[in-house]
Amino acid sequence: MGYAEPVAKLRITDLARMAGVSVQQVRNYVELGVLPPVERTASGYRVFTEVHAEALLIVRQLAEGHGWERTRTIMRAVHAGDLGTVLATVDASHGELDRERSDIARVLGAFDEIGREPAGARPRRPLRIGEVADVVGVRTPVLRLWEQRGLLSPEREPGTGYRVYGQAELRKAEVVALLRRGNYPFAVVRSVLDELGPHGRPERVRAELAKREQDLHRRSLKRLRASAALSAYLTQ
Repeated sequence: MGYAEPVAKLRITDLARMAGVSVQQVRNYVELGVLPPVERTASGYRVFTEVHAEALLIVRQLAEGHGWERTRTIMRAVHAGDLGTVLATVDASHGELDRERSDIARVLGAFDEIGREPAGARPRRPLRIGEVADVVGVRTPVLRLWEQRGLLSPEREPGTGYRVYGQAELRKAEVVALLRRGNYPFAVVRSVLDELGPHGRPERVRAELAKREQDLHRRSLKRLRASAALSAYLTQ
């Protein structure tokens, strides 16, 4: 007849030290549900085990790779047995980076198109602000803010006064949206747009986008490692 090994109990201070967080953070994680349920002794003290230690390490890895909000969603779903939410959240996180890569490729392609477009080429139909917002992926108030900051200069439609964006302004809006999603400050965005002008140097724009792509590589590797750790945790 076999005997189950006793579960090692840990103090909250030991758990915090192992994960490199404060005792209060451990308490917060328990309250937020990102750690497994914790039993209490008759005197009210929390009882932690190696299970909580493993979960805490996973929480830290997930937060580094996928961000805190997604980590909270993932771990709550793990403890609720909701595998569908876990997988959907992880997929959405990786898909976000894929969309950013597509944005970079699209803007680079737009720069190439500027270089190939012959002088006097007939422009395509100007777009109104709502249409540009849909193409770029922002709300119309954001486009107005960029205009106030001098980043965009749409024309006005005769008679109606509606803002209209030609192809050059649309490309500028795409560049601004891409850089702002990368948390570039407005000063940097403005300097990049200046390089797109008639006296600018487009190679500087390409250099900025190359930096953004390298940042995506680093973020992607972090998410990949976090997802691998989560997969190992789920199989236990």
